[in-house]
Amino acid sequence: MSFFCNSYPVIEKKALAEDIYSYTILCPEVAENASIGQFVQIKAEGYTLRRPISICSTDKEKGTIRLVFEVRGKGTDKITELNKGDLMDVIAPLGKGFTTPSKKEGRVIVIGGGIGTPPMLDIAKQYGENCTAILGFRSFDRVILDKDYAATGAKTIVCTDDGSVGVKGTVIGPLTEELAKGDVACVYACGPTPMLKAIVEATKAAGVDSEVSLEQRMGCGVGACVVCACTVIRGGKEYVLRVCKDGPVFKGEEVVL
Repeated sequence: MSFFCNSYPVIEKKALAEDIYSYTILCPEVAENASIGQFVQIKAEGYTLRRPISICSTDKEKGTIRLVFEVRGKGTDKITELNKGDLMDVIAPLGKGFTTPSKKEGRVIVIGGGIGTPPMLDIAKQYGENCTAILGFRSFDRVILDKDYAATGAKTIVCTDDGSVGVKGTVIGPLTEELAKGDVACVYACGPTPMLKAIVEATKAAGVDSEVSLEQRMGCGVGACVVCACTVIRGGKEYVLRVCKDGPVFKGEEVVL
């Protein structure tokens, strides 16, 4: 695994919702080498441990990557003090990302829950009209990236727990409907563990492959500290793997949720 450790200029910063920010940084070597589903480790000034943030999208021509994250503590709050023109200290790209089948194999479904929405945007860009994006949020004021997904040409379905916008309820209802239509090559998902568990169960019942990106606390980000351990079952045997190095993406049928 090759990665880069450097300070890169912030060329755009946006607030998407309360405590949710989008950063675009200029880092040509990372943009060139990153795959969908990988992540970065960002240095927060004054803190020893870096903060893991999923790569939302890359633009190889412009040499940029986009990061979308939510403030979840003092470290990520410190990072949001960075503005356009400042340097962001980043290690990237890290981890193993999604595997995407040929378009000829059928359409794909991407599912994001809350801040788990960003990592799969480039899958929607890749598949366009052959992709259905199902995005779940607590309420309308937490909705992010729905317009970005729609702009790819993907069929975009927004769900909210309180029904304040889109479909009322969880992502499982729309997922079940889409799976019933058939011709689904794979389902990709990122979000809270209960959501991922329900998605894996639904895809197994439909006989469709799935890949899930785990949200996990990390220390080093490169597999040395084993803070982010998870359990998978392969060939009937149980293994303890590291989310940062062996993931964060795993086959849905293998990971123990």
